[in-house]
Amino acid sequence: MALKDTVTSSLLLTGLLLLTALQLPVVQSIGVCYGLIGDNLPQRQYVVDLYKFNNLGAMRLYGPDQQALQALRGSNIELILDVPKDKLESIASNAGTASQWVQDNIRNYYPDVRFKYIAVGNEVEPEEPAARFVLPAMQNIQNALASAGLQPQIKVSTAVKSSLVTGFPPANGRFTSSFINPIISFLASNGSPLLANIYPYFSYIYNPRDIPLPYALFTSPGTVVTDSISGLNYQNLFDALVDTMHAALAKVGGSNVPIVVSESGWPSAGSSVATPENAATYHRNLIRHVQGGTPRKPQPLETFIFAMFDENLKKGDEVERHFGIFNSNGSPKYNGVP
Repeated sequence: MALKDTVTSSLLLTGLLLLTALQLPVVQSIGVCYGLIGDNLPQRQYVVDLYKFNNLGAMRLYGPDQQALQALRGSNIELILDVPKDKLESIASNAGTASQWVQDNIRNYYPDVRFKYIAVGNEVEPEEPAARFVLPAMQNIQNALASAGLQPQIKVSTAVKSSLVTGFPPANGRFTSSFINPIISFLASNGSPLLANIYPYFSYIYNPRDIPLPYALFTSPGTVVTDSISGLNYQNLFDALVDTMHAALAKVGGSNVPIVVSESGWPSAGSSVATPENAATYHRNLIRHVQGGTPRKPQPLETFIFAMFDENLKKGDEVERHFGIFNSNGSPKYNGVP
C-alpha cells in the first residue's frame, strides 16, 4: 500500500473511532455542503470516504464537478447539485442546453449517484439580472429530467437567503419581492421543496443590540420570543427564521411547500463571535435540534451544514473562509461535530 493510501486509511479510521467513542447518533436529516474554493483541499475520493465514515448521508455540490460526481458513484450519498448562476441564462433560453446539462451531469451518473435535488441558482437576488432566468431555467431543467425519465424522483428547486423574507413575529413573515411568487407556484405544483440558507450568525452580526447571542446559539434557557399571532414560543433564532419563511410561503400559496435548509453554519474565525467555541456549540445544537423541527412544523427538518472544509480562496469578509467542520487533513475541527 502506498504511503498516501496508508495515511488516508489511518485518518479515516481515526475519524471512525472518534465517532464510535463519542457514541453519536446517526442523524439521517443532516447533510454537509462540499465547497471547492480552496487550494489545500483533499482529493474528491478521500472526501467521499470521509462522508461515509462519518455517517454523513447527504452532500451539496455547488456545481457539477466531474471528479466529485465520479467519486460519489455507489456511495449511497444523497446529493443536491447546483446549476451555477452563470449557467442560468443559457439554460433558461434554450431547452436543448438544459437537456445537454442533464445528460452530461445527471444521466451520465444516474443511478450510481443518488441525485435528490437540483438547486437552480443559489441566493440569486431579485434585483440581479440573473433573477429573471431562475424560473425558466427551473422549468427547462424539470422538462429535461422528465424527458430523461427522472421525474418525480429528482426535485427541482432554487436556494434562497433568509433575508428574502421579512416580518416579526414569525407569523408575520412575507417575501420582500414578488419575483419569488411564480417560483413558489412551480414548487407547489411539482411537489418540490424550497431550499433555504438559514444563518442565525449573520442575523446576530447585523443586529447584536436586539438579538441575544444565546438566542442565536440555541443556548437560551427559555422562551425569548412569543409570537403574539400564532401563540408559538421561540427559544432560538434558527426556528424563528425558518418559521418566518413558512409563514411567507403560506401567504403566496405555498403552505404545502416544505423547506429544506440547504445551508446553515457558524464560522470559527473572522469576528469577535466567530470562535471555535461558538461554532462547536452552534453545530452540536443544530444537529440535535433539527430532529424535532420548528414550533410551526414540529417534524424532522432536512438540514445541510455549511461547510465540509474551510475554503481559503473564497472572496468576501474573512468569516467566509472559516465555515468548515473538518480540517483539510480530514480530522474533525470540533468534538461532537458531526
